[in-house]
Amino acid sequence: MAENPTPIPTVLFVCVHNAGRSQMAAALLAHHAHGAVEVRSAGSEPADAVNPAVREVMAELGIDLSAEKPKKLTVGAVEASGVVITMGCGDACPVFPGKRYLDWELTDPAGRSAEEIRPIRDDIDARVRALLAELGVTPSTESATR
Repeated sequence: MAENPTPIPTVLFVCVHNAGRSQMAAALLAHHAHGAVEVRSAGSEPADAVNPAVREVMAELGIDLSAEKPKKLTVGAVEASGVVITMGCGDACPVFPGKRYLDWELTDPAGRSAEEIRPIRDDIDARVRALLAELGVTPSTESATR
């Protein structure tokens, strides 16, 4: 008799503008998880577009964010996620019982150059890999960072 498959973990990354940190985290998690994790990102006050310098540093890793658009944080997105990772959105993030919340203190890439954003990206990449291990998902063997 076949066992029920384990449900796919769902992770939501939230920052204020959904134009930098949360976009990088979502893209890196999706890249490393190869479909083994459902990934979302949103912002409490979404910007009009993803930060161009963030797109640039992600493109260096072969991850294309050109089609991504900042999305508004909704109660539904939080309800549908098993893990909610906040990145500086403060009290704007709704809290629901039974959810796992993590707060990643990361420098905001807004107004920073690609050179200044690379260490933020690399920090996020390391955190994403650790999260995958905690979720019991084997990350891809490809290194996203150089």
